[in-house]
Amino acid sequence: MESESEPYVRLATLRQLHQVMADMNTARSLADTLQTVADGVVTGLGYELACVNLVRPDGDLVVAAFAGNPAAEALITGRVGSRDSWERRLSMGENWGDLVFIPHTEGWILDDDDVPQWYTDGPAPRFEDEWHPSDRLFAPMFTPGVGGAACGELIGVLSVDRPRNGRRPGAWGREALQMYAFQAAIAISNARLRANMQRALVRLERDQQALRASEESFRQAFEYAPSGMAIAEMGGDQHGRILRTNDALCRLLGRPASAMRRYSFSDLVHPEDIGTLLRTSAEGGRAELRLGRRDGTYLWVSLRNSVVADAADGPRFLLTHVEDIEDRKRRELQLAHRASHDSLTGLPNSAELRARLSARLCKRPTHAALESIDAAFGQPAYDANGHGFDFRPGTEAFDAAFDHHVHTVAPEGELDDGTKGLAVLFCDLDGFKSINDRFGHNAGDAVLIEVARRLSRQVRDGDTVARLGGDEFVILADGLGRADAADLAVRLRNEIIQPIRAEGRAVRVGASFGIGWAHCGMTADEVLKSADERMYVEKRSRPKQHRRAG
Repeated sequence: MESESEPYVRLATLRQLHQVMADMNTARSLADTLQTVADGVVTGLGYELACVNLVRPDGDLVVAAFAGNPAAEALITGRVGSRDSWERRLSMGENWGDLVFIPHTEGWILDDDDVPQWYTDGPAPRFEDEWHPSDRLFAPMFTPGVGGAACGELIGVLSVDRPRNGRRPGAWGREALQMYAFQAAIAISNARLRANMQRALVRLERDQQALRASEESFRQAFEYAPSGMAIAEMGGDQHGRILRTNDALCRLLGRPASAMRRYSFSDLVHPEDIGTLLRTSAEGGRAELRLGRRDGTYLWVSLRNSVVADAADGPRFLLTHVEDIEDRKRRELQLAHRASHDSLTGLPNSAELRARLSARLCKRPTHAALESIDAAFGQPAYDANGHGFDFRPGTEAFDAAFDHHVHTVAPEGELDDGTKGLAVLFCDLDGFKSINDRFGHNAGDAVLIEVARRLSRQVRDGDTVARLGGDEFVILADGLGRADAADLAVRLRNEIIQPIRAEGRAVRVGASFGIGWAHCGMTADEVLKSADERMYVEKRSRPKQHRRAG
């Protein structure tokens, strides 16, 4: 600024100051803004040196820009002064409005603090208002408040030195520096805001790029996964509806993607597996079940669910992984069938027979069971003398203890009283040993296979024909009366005695049947023993020549 008398300020000076402020507000970055602020003090306000001390996040001030002396700039730029030292400087000296002036007569006490500073040489002042080389002038910069007042937080301090006219600034110079500091604070705040916005935009763009890359990775992983994948709605009226499928799932079920979007998994699952699907937890749930193919067949699959939320925590979706386990299930079923069925005839074996029979029978409660019943039904399981109540099948106590069970009953007496029960027919072949002895075990095996086929052909769906071992067979037939069971035994015997082709010749075997009745309170072995004993009674009661048909 020129040294014209105040308040007569030349228009050129105002234009120069206006240009400096315009440059300050149009700098491209925070660093450029800080340097423009320092340069403006030198070019627009008439000082030879200027320093911008910027408040750091930790509160200390760093020399962020310097103008007027390259040697001093190299010496102190980047150095830090503590906030306490700066607070002490701004609280002493003379207040020129918002400015702080510390004359050389007081500033000597600051020579040893940690605020970065430069030293200039020169003669002692010859008159009162002449600038001394050790004089200090600071212009604090605050964040703008309401109405443009500088009443916010301290963001930095402008340090100026050596006015070009050699005199301490007058009223005009002081007010110009104060206004300049105010405008510099606005420019620095705006530059910081722009810098923060630019960093935020960079982060946002980086996050968006990462999101796009993640979405693309997911899309490729979803589309090209070797196993089936599906995305379904979660919640709402359309819960479970399939939104998207990959090619592997479409190929697996033989259905196009457009058709898959009309279904949910509950529409495709085998009717017997609906319960399994419903019991599967949506969040991380697993299930093994059968899904329907387009050709009407069903395929064993493993379903694994995961919940995926959108970025805004809005609607959630269900990501379902579908794996083909048909071969494994087939092997498991084959192994289970082998473990429970006779390898020669394919009929249920002895273990499977006992399991099916035991499933229909409930046992008389033990002492421990009586105590459990006491706790469950809130009434004593023992009478006043410590004896258990009557738990025979059909009694009130028995029905209360086993209200979940359909009790198996048996006809009473030897006459047909109309009661329907679970008949157990024990069959022993007559003359089978002689076939093995005369024609060999291959012939014997052929006879057993044919007898199993004939027995299975004569019973109803739902009845069980099992091979107990050797030449013994057992038939479980539910819902029969005594006359029905006797008629069934006659039909089976007549079917068995028909000639059987074995090893190129016709052979005959007979059959003896014993009819037992299963009822709750018996064990499977007790039921089978009862039918076995009746079979031997029936075998002994028939003449030997009638036991075997040839």
